[in-house]
Amino acid sequence: MKLLATLLTLSAAASLHATEPLTLKLWPGGAPEPAGFKIEAEKEIPKKNDADVKRVTNVSEPTITIYKAEKPNGAAVIVAPGGGYSILAIEHEGTQVCEYLNSLGVTCALLKYRVPARDKADPSKEPLQDAQRAIGLVRHHAAEWGVKPDRVGILGFSAGGHLTVMATLHANDRTYTTDAALDVEDATPNFSVPVYPAYLVASRDDTFHLRPEIKVTEKSPPMCLVHAGDDKGMTSPSGSALLYLEYKKLNLPAELHIYAKGGHGFGMRKTGLPTADWLVRVGEWMGSMGWLKP
Repeated sequence: MKLLATLLTLSAAASLHATEPLTLKLWPGGAPEPAGFKIEAEKEIPKKNDADVKRVTNVSEPTITIYKAEKPNGAAVIVAPGGGYSILAIEHEGTQVCEYLNSLGVTCALLKYRVPARDKADPSKEPLQDAQRAIGLVRHHAAEWGVKPDRVGILGFSAGGHLTVMATLHANDRTYTTDAALDVEDATPNFSVPVYPAYLVASRDDTFHLRPEIKVTEKSPPMCLVHAGDDKGMTSPSGSALLYLEYKKLNLPAELHIYAKGGHGFGMRKTGLPTADWLVRVGEWMGSMGWLKP
């Protein structure tokens, strides 16, 4: 009986271990930081109340954490939390998203990119390096993780939505020395899901023109955009609408969801509004594009 109990315990432990998320460093030798840059130790910001979100900051060792689907269908999504390039809303724009996508058979890589911004004039520079490296790592490990290299997408929120757009439209504009063992020659994602992306519009006073670096080309991959109509300022839904129109000008596959209400940062919150089902709509879009087929 003792032997049986021991075997059952070991079996349960092995099963638990098999399903535990795997975390990989994006830069095993250290991330390429600006000269003289220093930062305090990474930390989780304490919640002020039950309604507050889980936030992480001072990230200097970026990683991807792999959440494997129980029945993988070959699709993978890199998930980039938002937080104004200052913090990462790692739960309701991170782990909870991965858990839902796992239920669709999608393997997820939760991207913990570098924050706060090293250069406020170019806040996405280092995060873009991290996203490019993340796509390379997922494709390198595709067979091991049950992923098809041509079914790797990226989904991000707010600043992470901006990062998603930059990683989509500037996938191969590298500002670091690539490593063949970690990077891929073409880091363009196969599909892209910016959710209430920030910093796409020209300014707070001009929300009806895109920033000059937001340029769609004939090679831009399919995109599904999600926003709330009552979002404001540098996170205005105009950014998503204008980006969608740039796709349509080139007759590229794109889908746009702008909800009447929802504000900013709804993520996986149970708000009782239609925005609470945004990820259902994204799943439907992924299915219609063929990425959820085994």
